[in-house]
Amino acid sequence: MGDEEYLKQSAQLGQMDRPQVAILDFGSQYSHLIARRVREMHVYCELYSCLVSVDELAPHKITAIILSGGPNSVYEEGAPHVSPEVWKLIEERSIPVLGICYGLQELAHTFGGEVQSGLKHEYGKAMVSVLEGTKSQLLEGLPSEFQMWMSHGDKLTKAPAGFKPVARTDNAEFVTIENVEKRMWGLQCHPEVTHSPLGKDILHNFVVKIAGATPNWVMNDYANEFIEDVRKKVGPEGHVIGAVSGGVDSTVAAVLMTKAIGDRFHAVMVDNGCLRKDEAKNCLKRMREDCKVNLRCVDASERFLGLLKGVTDPEQKRKIIGKTFIEVFQEEAAKIERDIGTCDYLLQGTLYPDVIESISYKGPSATIKTHHNVGGLPATMKLKLIEPLRELFKDEVRELGMALGIDEASVWRHPFPGPGLAIRILGEVTAERVEILQQADAIVIEELHKSGHYRKIGQAFVVLLPVKTVGVMGDGRTYENCASVRCVETTDYMTADFYHLPYEVMGTMSNRVINEVRGINRLCYDISSKPPATIEWE
Repeated sequence: MGDEEYLKQSAQLGQMDRPQVAILDFGSQYSHLIARRVREMHVYCELYSCLVSVDELAPHKITAIILSGGPNSVYEEGAPHVSPEVWKLIEERSIPVLGICYGLQELAHTFGGEVQSGLKHEYGKAMVSVLEGTKSQLLEGLPSEFQMWMSHGDKLTKAPAGFKPVARTDNAEFVTIENVEKRMWGLQCHPEVTHSPLGKDILHNFVVKIAGATPNWVMNDYANEFIEDVRKKVGPEGHVIGAVSGGVDSTVAAVLMTKAIGDRFHAVMVDNGCLRKDEAKNCLKRMREDCKVNLRCVDASERFLGLLKGVTDPEQKRKIIGKTFIEVFQEEAAKIERDIGTCDYLLQGTLYPDVIESISYKGPSATIKTHHNVGGLPATMKLKLIEPLRELFKDEVRELGMALGIDEASVWRHPFPGPGLAIRILGEVTAERVEILQQADAIVIEELHKSGHYRKIGQAFVVLLPVKTVGVMGDGRTYENCASVRCVETTDYMTADFYHLPYEVMGTMSNRVINEVRGINRLCYDISSKPPATIEWE
């Protein structure tokens, strides 16, 4: 299919009337973290490309603008810059601006400062010192010396006219600058990362104290607004269909839609034969009985496993499962339409990071997308999309789930890949190998819950390897499969460290898996981080 043949979503969010902090992204790997830190203050914000037009920004009620970091040098040919029209809008509305790293250098470049390549690059932790006798609202409540995270080669060597230096490091004279009259502040460091312990305080000073943003971004209110809006959109007789996987995103979306229109939301779960142990049965019970969702489950496991026979390439597995899922979902949607007459809407569980990916600055050689494909469902379905989670980060989805009364265990489930266990079985996927992995995975997850480690881990699972090893059980020799446990700590899933699981927990897992799962005689623990490894093995 070509791009034009898929259902599309717009990159524009729907919160036109809500006051917001606008974050202009210059291509930093940390831009999404700025947005998350602002949202954590219960202040609504949106992320835009740094090349955003004034026509797109002007209709919004913007309380503050944050300029992100970025990989470019401001004086390079082709380096991104805020348009003169946007700067004029900022001046006319007296919008406070905070420039971070490249954003600081953009302020300097625009208002007559000087930026040069530093003789000594500064990456990692650095101690920031407030200049003696200097007070700044941006650093209010902070000590005279504090640790921040640096990640820059260029540095400001001359402050623009009207800007005064506030803080420095041993390597950089202008780590913090301000022009109170223009309501502009600049930071060479990164307050948004966890390696800057007092970074949240700096951002809070800017967003709440300086810009006066109201902390009114509350999930209870968000749920009520969505329910009211979707009732108007769908009308008293309209119907909506949507896929449910049992994961937190689809569960929250389905419960929200059910609260809005009741049984006129038709949820479909497709059992592809590669789900967790008893997942289809447990999901049906949880969604139907506890959450009152109108859910039907299609057991297409034989169909999926038949198509996967002999396939070992992970990308091929993904394509087969993705294509077959669409076919099964379409068939079920057609049955629903025959029963109810017509269905005009599709519920989609898109999250804000997906939207950010479609609008963030990718550099002069890349196209800034205004749309991106959603779920691969073909446009021939002629359905209009409803995306209740597309303004939310993962942690906000969990918060929304709790506000909706969904049980804690469902809200805090670890992510599970769309292709399921098929990409956690390295090599060919067979019904026998799926069953072996299901049992091992269930034991590992059970032990993580028992030992109190599950909630501390971002994602945990077992991988079944295409390797057999010699073992001894009782008086007999075994030649069985080897499996590996993968547990990672992460907040954003873009980077991750392996979780330091205590040896005694590992020992219990190994003992139970090898004794209880017929087909595994050796259990390993994956101690690689992302990068260079990925979280999933395939």
